[in-house]
Amino acid sequence: QVPVVESGGGLVQAGGSLRLSCAASGRTFSRYDMGWFRQAPGKEREFVAAIRWSGSTAYADSVKGRFTISRDNAKNTVYLQMNSLKPEDTAVYYCAADTRSYGYDWYDLGGPSSSDRYDYWGQGTQVTVSS
Repeated sequence: QVPVVESGGGLVQAGGSLRLSCAASGRTFSRYDMGWFRQAPGKEREFVAAIRWSGSTAYADSVKGRFTISRDNAKNTVYLQMNSLKPEDTAVYYCAADTRSYGYDWYDLGGPSSSDRYDYWGQGTQVTVSS
């Protein structure tokens, strides 16, 4: 088991910033690929960003240039810095860990945006952006 816990959500005005954190247990955290997804009311869960064990990153087009994903392996933590927030960013944000893909091509199994590749998920943290 790899507990995954998100934090840092909240209410912010449009144009503001928030930083989400995701702590994942495990002595091999540095080998995990990590991803952020979000789900707005009445909508399907969607990919936001991901970071490989190597440090490579991927972003959804809707957040490119505004969001930045990073990791601190010493703290077993992944961050999502969200700037220039828009009301349409309002959602529950989920962090997920892929513990099985170390050493494999990132674009196997549907790529970093495929939720099927992630085997551990957090409970989510609410982000609300007011207009």
